[in-house]
Amino acid sequence: MRVAVISDVHGNLHALDAVLADVGSEQPDMVWCLGDLVGYGPRPNECCETMQELARICLVGNHDLLALGKTVLEDDFNPDAAKAGSWTREVLTDRTRAFLEELEPQARAEQAELFHASPRDPVWEYVLSGETALAAFELTTAQVILVGHSHVPLAIALMPGSLEGGLAPADVEVDFASGRWLLNPGSVGQPRDGDPRASWLLLDFETHHASFRRLAYPVGRTQAEIRSAGLPEPLAARLASGV
Repeated sequence: MRVAVISDVHGNLHALDAVLADVGSEQPDMVWCLGDLVGYGPRPNECCETMQELARICLVGNHDLLALGKTVLEDDFNPDAAKAGSWTREVLTDRTRAFLEELEPQARAEQAELFHASPRDPVWEYVLSGETALAAFELTTAQVILVGHSHVPLAIALMPGSLEGGLAPADVEVDFASGRWLLNPGSVGQPRDGDPRASWLLLDFETHHASFRRLAYPVGRTQAEIRSAGLPEPLAARLASGV
């Protein structure tokens, strides 16, 4: 089985379109999404409609919950994110809202366990340290753990007596046949690892092979849409540098 894994689309339709065109060229058996379809970006409804049609598994993220007015508070976010969340809440269609309300922040597949953030806190915790990675392994049993939320692609292995790996830049290939692995596909719509290109992950559970992909997309078009919507300028500016 081959699976395309995406995360953190954040209303960036141009990035999502570029990723899905690349996904389509690989013809995977299914698509999994780790959440945060909305927030920050200017095209939340279109992104949700697309993933509602394509994703076999789709999780809810903290920004999705903010847009729904559920579970999380605007005080939990920085001012720009909170403003974007309020704007998103106002523009969501009934169809988008109903779709997001059905989602959970974690799921299990036959070959993997999926979390928006982490096994310890599926909504909020960032897995960006050895301690949080080790906790994720301790709280799960699957060979492959998939997390999003940090917008940073990761490939971390639990081998006998040690943790190995870390950041997974563009074109990294991973053999996950041995050990257990924690993988983060990075962000489609707002990368934060210094590479502004949209990120996704291709998993082949038959060959135990993972491939981290990066794709250029028309950043300027998304920036123009952010500004036209009256969203905070830093949300547009950061897209050019991937931070």
